[in-house]
Amino acid sequence: MDFLVNNLSIIAPILIIQLILIIVAIIDLIRIETTNGPKWLWALLILFINIIGPILYFVIGRKRD
Repeated sequence: MDFLVNNLSIIAPILIIQLILIIVAIIDLIRIETTNGPKWLWALLILFINIIGPILYFVIGRKRD
């Protein structure tokens, strides 16, 4: 039981950060007019490539004016 509680205390913050990143990236993807590449592809990357997907979207997916 101790092992489970210790692991949960390590994993929980990572899962919360991951969830926040995904939500913010999807909201931004919906609101933005154009992206570098198709929006549907960015949506798949954000959803299925856990922490790295949203980070990649914010670094290279957003089109700069």
